[in-house]
Amino acid sequence: MGVGDHDDSVGGWHGTKLGIPGKRRKRLSHLTFRPSVRILPASMTATRGQTRLDRLRALHGAEERGPRAPERQERNPGTPLDLDAVRALRVNRSAVERRAATLPRRRTVKKEWQAAWLLRAITCIDLTTLAGDDTPGNVLRLCAKARQPVRRDLLEAMGVAHLDITVGAVCVYHALVPVAVEALRGSGIPVAAVSTGFPAGLNPFEERIHEVQASVEAGAQEIDVVITRAHVLTGNWEALYEEVRAFRQACGEAHMKVILATGELATLVNVARASRVAMMAGADFIKTSTGKEPVNATLPVGLVMTRQIREYLEETGSAVGFKPAGGIRMAKSALDWLVLIKEELGDRWLRPNLFRIGASGLLTDIERQLEHFVTGRYSAAHRHPMV
Repeated sequence: MGVGDHDDSVGGWHGTKLGIPGKRRKRLSHLTFRPSVRILPASMTATRGQTRLDRLRALHGAEERGPRAPERQERNPGTPLDLDAVRALRVNRSAVERRAATLPRRRTVKKEWQAAWLLRAITCIDLTTLAGDDTPGNVLRLCAKARQPVRRDLLEAMGVAHLDITVGAVCVYHALVPVAVEALRGSGIPVAAVSTGFPAGLNPFEERIHEVQASVEAGAQEIDVVITRAHVLTGNWEALYEEVRAFRQACGEAHMKVILATGELATLVNVARASRVAMMAGADFIKTSTGKEPVNATLPVGLVMTRQIREYLEETGSAVGFKPAGGIRMAKSALDWLVLIKEELGDRWLRPNLFRIGASGLLTDIERQLEHFVTGRYSAAHRHPMV
């Protein structure tokens, strides 16, 4: 089935309200983490007496599924800088904006399927705290939430408690990396550290390299680095390539997410070129924003970046991850990003090894929507505190 086609077995979805008022305690063990929407094969066509649960069991199988083993992801080794290819990149802005505007309307995700997509989104969240008033206590509470992102009673009501759902990572400032590492020990949840003079990226180069190395030594398994925006704005692609290459070397075995700060790059052409150069320099992920810019993650920017990831994969065979960050606070927004990833990059990218959402408050709204799915009632936000 095409990604924009309608699926009568699932139904349409219009608006932001999730769940089914009047129906209670729906179980998702048969479909969790299967975010594809498909029409039933003819051999599995539903009969009048079958329930939705029966139909989904026929499609996905009725056996219990435990948590999937982490998928091994070969790192992007990078390529030599190809200035001709970079300078040849062009972006049709009006076409990008039209395509991005259709994305939220192209996929119908409803009821049990919608809850399953939201559970998938949780596993891809980089749960983040990057405030000036962060304390060790705040980070400890955030890490506790990362270990148990959804209330146990809700998971049991949906039949997915056995899946041990956790977030993709916890992202903090360098000074709080040791606190997060200790709090998450044994959980399998990696700690990500923002680095290289986050958010402006204007510290002396040697200090930025040292900060990366210090975060890795402190136990960070992922490093979110920020580029020098001036290299992009002045078209100095050689300097940008060498900068990101040096960051990659300093990261060692830690995975590197390159923050482009797209809201400060002026044009979508610059976004495309910066994305390509970062991947050539060895980025494991490219990330939209620091979350501190006036404009952060937007679907048009995400479309441009994912198209560059797709073209880079076709040219080199290396898969690079994508991370939108900044301003993603509502469950509906998370669904929009999942739709974009599915349509542009496919199911392979709907896993935390290739897709992350940088967010702080998003998890609260997702948990509220899941409670509505289970009970038919919305709870107050304070019932799902982040810290």
